[in-house]
Amino acid sequence: MKNTCQLSGARDEDLTWGQLVSLATRERAREPMLARTFDEAVLRHGSFGEAVAHQLALGLCDRWIEYSEVFRLAIEALRSDLEIADACVQDLQAVSERDPATAHPLQALMHYRGYKAMQGHRIAHWLWQNNRRSLAYWMQARVVDSFSIDIHPAAVIGKRVMLDHGTGIVIGETAVVEDDVSMLHNVTLGGTGKETRDRHPKIRRGVMIGAGAKILGNIEVGEGARVAAGSIVLKPVPPRTTAVGVPARIVERGAPSWPAFEMRQEFPDALVAHLVSS
Repeated sequence: MKNTCQLSGARDEDLTWGQLVSLATRERAREPMLARTFDEAVLRHGSFGEAVAHQLALGLCDRWIEYSEVFRLAIEALRSDLEIADACVQDLQAVSERDPATAHPLQALMHYRGYKAMQGHRIAHWLWQNNRRSLAYWMQARVVDSFSIDIHPAAVIGKRVMLDHGTGIVIGETAVVEDDVSMLHNVTLGGTGKETRDRHPKIRRGVMIGAGAKILGNIEVGEGARVAAGSIVLKPVPPRTTAVGVPARIVERGAPSWPAFEMRQEFPDALVAHLVSS
């Protein structure tokens, strides 16, 4: 399984199920107290899909819908749409490569609410597309309750998307997030009021959105752009630029790199001086 839309900074090799099993076996030996946890998370399963279905079932089941039912639902979606299964693996690798706090992919699979919420959305979106709207809304609500991340089931999200920390992220119904995007906690992709139809942002490839940023309305954040933490974006952001402030303005143009991979939060000294003085 190869990345067909490789960007600068993208992975060199694909993560395999065998590698994840080896990691779980190694970590199980290192920490015997967690032996059963590693068994249930990875070693008793036969594929990435089953391991992801387990994490979702564990986190989303409730007093009315049991673990086994959520597990079967996730497996049904993964088997019906191979793009979902592919995205689960690519998202996992994206997190492990971009987050410096991640020692290995197993850490993200078992413990990261951003990763789990992203996969829960993929199942909810599949339900939405198959006109199973009530169940899609149930899954959205359970993702909010369990992971504190609210993504409308209709939102369209690509592969290799990282929700770093994830807590407080809100993504609206008509939002589009393309491949290779990274966003941090408390990001909102929202509307500007009670308008209907297409009313949420379109986030293009390679974009990074900093913590607490709010992007509102049917506007585009262009390929390879960066939105600084705490910014409120009300107008389109051109490709390869940086938007900063309340309301946001363009302060950096022609960036040659891909912000989603670099995850660079700081600004050059000259740019900081310009922002302070203006």
